[in-house]
Amino acid sequence: MGEARAPTHLFIDRAARAVATLTGWRRYGFAALLGALATAALPPVHAIVLLLPAFTGLVWLIDGSARARVPWRAAFAAGWWFGFGHFLPGIYWIALALLTDPARFGWMVPFAVFGLAAGLALFPGLAAWLTRLSGAAGIGRVLALAVAWTVMELLRGHVLTGFPWNLIGYSWNLSDAMIQLAAATGIYGLSLVTVAAAAMPAVLADGAGAGGPAGQRRRRWWALVAAGAVLGTIWVGGALRLAGAPPVDRDDASATGVRLRIVQANIQQDHKWQADLREANLARHLELTLSPGFGGITHVIWPETAAPFFIANDAVRRRMIAAVVPPGGLVITGAPRTTPQPTDPVQAWNSLHAIDGSGAVVGTYDKVRLVPFGEYVPFRWILRMAKITYGATDFSAGPGVRTLALAGLPPVSPLICYEAIFPGRVVDQDNRPSWLLNITNDAWFNDPWFGLSSGPYQHFASARVRAVEEGLPMVRAANTGISAVVDAYGRVIARLGLGREGVLDAALPPPLDGLTPYARFGDWVLMIPLALAGLLGMVVSRFP
Repeated sequence: MGEARAPTHLFIDRAARAVATLTGWRRYGFAALLGALATAALPPVHAIVLLLPAFTGLVWLIDGSARARVPWRAAFAAGWWFGFGHFLPGIYWIALALLTDPARFGWMVPFAVFGLAAGLALFPGLAAWLTRLSGAAGIGRVLALAVAWTVMELLRGHVLTGFPWNLIGYSWNLSDAMIQLAAATGIYGLSLVTVAAAAMPAVLADGAGAGGPAGQRRRRWWALVAAGAVLGTIWVGGALRLAGAPPVDRDDASATGVRLRIVQANIQQDHKWQADLREANLARHLELTLSPGFGGITHVIWPETAAPFFIANDAVRRRMIAAVVPPGGLVITGAPRTTPQPTDPVQAWNSLHAIDGSGAVVGTYDKVRLVPFGEYVPFRWILRMAKITYGATDFSAGPGVRTLALAGLPPVSPLICYEAIFPGRVVDQDNRPSWLLNITNDAWFNDPWFGLSSGPYQHFASARVRAVEEGLPMVRAANTGISAVVDAYGRVIARLGLGREGVLDAALPPPLDGLTPYARFGDWVLMIPLALAGLLGMVVSRFP
């Protein structure tokens, strides 16, 4: 038996030594390559198996930093280059947003894409530094990396307004069963177990080699078995949870009495605000709203800025929209909003309006989390530049997340664009809604020259997990896709794909009867698995 295992151990030991002894640009380039492999595990590719070489290699690079003159600096550099290679292919679609008007914003592409990737890479760099600083060995340093990585993801979601995009836990979005863990721990808990399991093969090269004590070799293989068992347990638990859930039925409106029509007009971003096309764009939404099947609809949802006018101040166009409101229902649409003229100074908001059959605005929500440089320019007193979105005036932030009470609908929490990517910050805890509504314009992520990007898939993956975390259905209306109705278990009930024009009709699913652990405690519930993983790491570090 020992001889049969020897070639495997020799190969792994040699691979670990080769990675750990890399120096200079070979070391940095290899770290960036590993980070890129980790990106391929995320939507839309979902090559989850690539997480194994990615995080295993990162552990070996951190091990190799012990040979450097300043070990902590070498560990940070390895983590930073891993992060840079990870984020660069994950956020390349930002360039497409800038290239919608290349004459004005094309010069920003290298600063926005490479600069943001470099800034986000600080978090994996700090995770690697903390892993080196912990002094943990063997299985312990794998768990230390998992804890540090998760803490850094949590910080990334909050520091400087936060940007929790492409969290590693979203790799499991292809499995309804696996993402059920988010109901208990949030997406960050899924990241914790994912990194721990993906990095665990690194322990197979912990010095025992083919000639090491058999007991040490067995313990290391058992560590891999245990990591796989944890993932298997999560899958089984999720499958059992789904087995007890009501069946998926897009036409069953018995629970809420609401049948929604989501309109996806598929208007290119460079056409959206052209003065000679705005009337036609509005007319297209009106036409699609009245397309076959309208008779059974109670409420209509249009995407972000689907009405490219200040309709709160525009009675004529509100009457046009009122003509397509279902009897006793509403049309809910995104539209810019501005202060009534004349005012000084003028303010503008990226808003959602609910319009009834008389043309009255009966509910409004103003976006709270604005995109820096996209919807406003930070440090404007220093940076004399235009924002990327239409108009010369920066958008103002709304007063906060809120629950809207609208006629014929259960209470709803509106989320505009990337507001849906923030775990634990999508509902008013003092006035909880019964469903989440995400309107967005993911046309920014695509380009008529370069085609469809990964951005909309990544965005949809984030929104879907919010439904699992909160135990609330998520309805999503996107200008170019992906529009969808997701139930409170994260199951996609109905979906209209990327780059398609049409409507999506479905019943509004009900919420769960009670609060999920994550909905009740938020990110504080993450402290339990983090503490357990940290404690286990300290214990196992005592054993070779």
